[in-house]
Amino acid sequence: MSLAPFDQLFAACRRSAVHLEMRDAYMLDDPMYTAWKAGDVETSGRAESPWLALMASTTGRGVGVRRARIVSEPVSDYVRFEYDITDVHSTAVGEQVRWLPRRRATDLALPGNDFWLFDDRTVLINHFTGNGDFVDHEVTEDPVVARLCAAAFEAVWERATPHEAYEPA
Repeated sequence: MSLAPFDQLFAACRRSAVHLEMRDAYMLDDPMYTAWKAGDVETSGRAESPWLALMASTTGRGVGVRRARIVSEPVSDYVRFEYDITDVHSTAVGEQVRWLPRRRATDLALPGNDFWLFDDRTVLINHFTGNGDFVDHEVTEDPVVARLCAAAFEAVWERATPHEAYEPA
């Protein structure tokens, strides 16, 4: 997946970028994931990744970046992988991350897709196949969609457990 649309959206972002993830697996052929499954992933060298450079640049100019993950428990292998790399891949570059067990999300109104919301205005909607492979994304500034995504994210964020306190089941 190219970072180009992300680069543009993060460059234009001034205050906040929030991301809601609701799947138990993404891109199972990701080389970092397959290395982790084989037990030979070196996560300390991730500082050179374009994604981490983008996050470090974004948080470095004062944009608050928050990520909330709704997960099934017991967690999937992929979610355990995400958990294991969060300190190096997210929080080390200034992201705040929280985890919400799916059982605790039943009464929340959630959009049908994962998304990024920039400055409470621009929504990047991510589309995946049933197996978690990235298909494409769409961008909208429809205020109804932005309000729905903002409300959903804040409801999840309020209820979720900060990464440093979460223990995957």
